Amino acid sequence: MRHLTDHISNPVNDRITIDVVDEPGAGGASHEYCLSYQRKDGEGTYFTVLRFQNGGIAERGVTGITNEAVLAVLIDRLAGFQAGPFPSDTNASALEHCRQALMALQERTRERLARGVEGYTTP
Repeated sequence: MRHLTDHISNPVNDRITIDVVDEPGAGGASHEYCLSYQRKDGEGTYFTVLRFQNGGIAERGVTGITNEAVLAVLIDRLAGFQAGPFPSDTNASALEHCRQALMALQERTRERLARGVEGYTTP
């Protein structure tokens, strides 16, 4: 199991543990991540597991979430912050980059659909 630390930057993120649960698959990426942190009252630990799609949908069906789904959540959150009482240039930049990342992944999907390989584990 690998332990990620790139997120650690402040007293909140310092307390969040991210473990990569599985080994990378055929495409080179892992599919399961466990995020955990201690409850405020010290009475246990909260866990959130992110399970990503593992294998082509045409071959294996839907087995998890996608990068696009996670980006959609981040875009919604950041847009909410920007619409709230404390908008900032840094949040605006993060929001724009998330939107660009989502568009890039959607372009990849369109290209794979055009080649007839979307949903399969071929490149």
